Amino acid sequence: MTSGVPAIEVHGLTKAYGAHQAVRGIDFTVARGEVFGLLGPNGAGKTTTVEVLEGYRVRDSGSVTVLGYDPGNRSAQLRSRVGIVLQSCGTYPHLTVAETVEHFASLYPAPRQVGEVLALAGLDECAPRRARTLSGGQARRLDFALALVGDPELIFLDEPTTGFDPGARRAAWEVIRALRDLGKTVVLTTHYLDEAQTLADRVAILQGGRILAEGPPDALGASRYRVAWRAADGTGEERFTEDPTALLAELTADALARGERLEELSVTRPSLEDVYLELTTESYA
Repeated sequence: MTSGVPAIEVHGLTKAYGAHQAVRGIDFTVARGEVFGLLGPNGAGKTTTVEVLEGYRVRDSGSVTVLGYDPGNRSAQLRSRVGIVLQSCGTYPHLTVAETVEHFASLYPAPRQVGEVLALAGLDECAPRRARTLSGGQARRLDFALALVGDPELIFLDEPTTGFDPGARRAAWEVIRALRDLGKTVVLTTHYLDEAQTLADRVAILQGGRILAEGPPDALGASRYRVAWRAADGTGEERFTEDPTALLAELTADALARGERLEELSVTRPSLEDVYLELTTESYA
């Protein structure tokens, strides 16, 4: 991860649509060279936040800098340093993959070599094929290639693997890992928590326009433990605690006093999915 000025700094960001407050004064930073995940259910404020960062949406208040620029100014200097992979991208169906990437490369002042980009996106064998003949996974790889050809410092990935089969998802993950290895900064929005757990250096969980938790995926639940077991009547039980030793002593003492066993007893730290579901469920309550 590269030191220095953060790639993104957000302080007190707000955005409303009429009476609906989509983003309610959020703060976060994204370091250069890291993969940062924005997570949350539909309507949490993820898309609005990313659109402000990309310069497509004007914020109501707060300060936002992206690579040292205010994205609200829509400067050409910033646009040339940013790549975007939307949920659905359009290409020219009658051009070949190589021709499509070459065309987009011509729009940038210092693009990457087309062959290098095709290799990075895993499209070498598809280079002579018409874009309209690509499978869904191959078309998504082309979206990646078009976002990379300008050699951006920062890449926004909006639900990059939605609708992918497991093989295509894993291939896309490899592309994202390759971007990090190249020193690129990646902002990832996804509904797949295993994807965020695997790829993101840090995540922010949004709900109702606010950030409920932020940090490395493995650290969000690090102070709490999940103790699970199967009771004598066959029902599954679980408790969350910061002190599993004391809880285990209590549970085992009670079970021994009843002449019972705690079947399938396990002690684990909550996964990102556990933390996400707990936080977002509590916020609905």
